[in-house]
Amino acid sequence: MTWAGNELAGLRPGAGRRPAVAALGGGHGLAASLQALQPVTDRITAVVTVADDGGSSGRLRQEFDILPPGDLRMALAALCSTSEWGLQWRDALQHRFPGEGDLGGHALGNLIIASLWDLLGDPVAGLDLVGRLLGARGRVLPMAVEPVRIAASVLGVDPDAADQVSEVVGQVRVASTSGRVLSVRLDPDPPRACPEAAQAILDADWVILGPGSWFTSVMPHLLVPELREALVHTRARRMLTLNMVMNTGETSGFSASDHLEVLAAHAPDLHLDVVLADPSVIDGDDDQLSETAAAMGAELVRAAVADPDQPGTHDTLRLAAAYRDVME
Repeated sequence: MTWAGNELAGLRPGAGRRPAVAALGGGHGLAASLQALQPVTDRITAVVTVADDGGSSGRLRQEFDILPPGDLRMALAALCSTSEWGLQWRDALQHRFPGEGDLGGHALGNLIIASLWDLLGDPVAGLDLVGRLLGARGRVLPMAVEPVRIAASVLGVDPDAADQVSEVVGQVRVASTSGRVLSVRLDPDPPRACPEAAQAILDADWVILGPGSWFTSVMPHLLVPELREALVHTRARRMLTLNMVMNTGETSGFSASDHLEVLAAHAPDLHLDVVLADPSVIDGDDDQLSETAAAMGAELVRAAVADPDQPGTHDTLRLAAAYRDVME
């Protein structure tokens, strides 16, 4: 969405100090959250999962043993300057080469990020340099300094053995499993956290988890011990943004309250302050969701944040207004 001046003026908070926000996640969900945060604050740090093993990211990861750059690229693009320079470089980073050749399917931004990592030998320095190129209004950091692989315990992968629990390995396979995901873990266990990411969580005024693929974008941060400790001990307030679509893909059969219960099971000492949900995703689960949120210390905030023109997605402007209202 391109922000018009009057829309920005109506959303920007007062002249006081804007909140420092650490937004955790990956993929399209994190990108939506980052775009919504920009009218609210200019002090944004994205902490991005590094478990992707599909597409261009998976190919680069396998060939060069590097962090998968795709989700990091998307976060940088979401934070780009809205100047002509920033938008043109955003489009360049997001450009994907066509065809079936060696470059086919690769995003240019993935190749640029991989090249800078090779030149600089430092993933954080490489991402900071791309951020400068884009005029990014915030910083993008990996959750870990080494690529991780997601492994899930899944019930009913085999339709002929519905009560059998199997292990499913890899982000793509977990995200598309036909069974019910019971729990996830990371390999290596534990991975080496990005120190700057843990510090950003400790320094934040607000930490936002979600939206995003629950087991493959939101949950992995809780499985990195240093990040989990930072989430538990930070003085920031913690907000969980629920997805616009429940009961699909890796969370097939899950209600809104099930999402919270899974979070609590993986990080029982994690306290939340706010759970933000569009009324459409609650749908008969209101009392249970309120009780589950309260058990984690959180208030359930209902806000109309759905995009009426694109079912199942957040509207950037409405989500921005909800973030502003909650943070104020």
